[in-house]
Amino acid sequence: MNIYTRTGDRGNTGLFSGERVAKDDEKIEAYGSVDELNSILGALAAALPPDRRALIETLRGIQAELFVVGAWMAVTPGSPAAKQIEVFEDERVAALEKHIDALQESLPTLTRFILPGGHMTSAWAHIARSVCRRAERQAVRIFRNDHAAARDRVHETILSYLNRLSDYLFVLARYCNQIQGESDIEWR
Repeated sequence: MNIYTRTGDRGNTGLFSGERVAKDDEKIEAYGSVDELNSILGALAAALPPDRRALIETLRGIQAELFVVGAWMAVTPGSPAAKQIEVFEDERVAALEKHIDALQESLPTLTRFILPGGHMTSAWAHIARSVCRRAERQAVRIFRNDHAAARDRVHETILSYLNRLSDYLFVLARYCNQIQGESDIEWR
């Protein structure tokens, strides 16, 4: 398989469900943000100390889930291609909540706003959080504009997942500072 197809040379691309759209289509923007988030999570996982294997594995699992999120964004609801994509269940949202709770157990109570930064791994988590929020905003837009998607339970779950993922990434940023011996940077 060639990496290049030349089919996008004139500014359009194909959705997973087969339709051709402009590369600046809102669906392409949305799953492009999910792809960007996935890449940032890869950088974060690579920057974590090797002894944090469980945390790295959690991030790898989230990366795999983001592939499914992107696939749902790249398909027209009700199309035959939609039947080929793994169903996105509420359990994925619940799993993120468990990860948040576990990380928060060791963190001091937050009493002030904090600035993104501290250790490099914390900075990557904050970057991931802000890209996740953008992906969430774009997902809201594409699902709202596609009336079939707006009524689809999978799309509702994806919106919840992206919302909870940004919460997880915020807590993870604080946790990364803690395990690296850095303090959160308080906004004054």
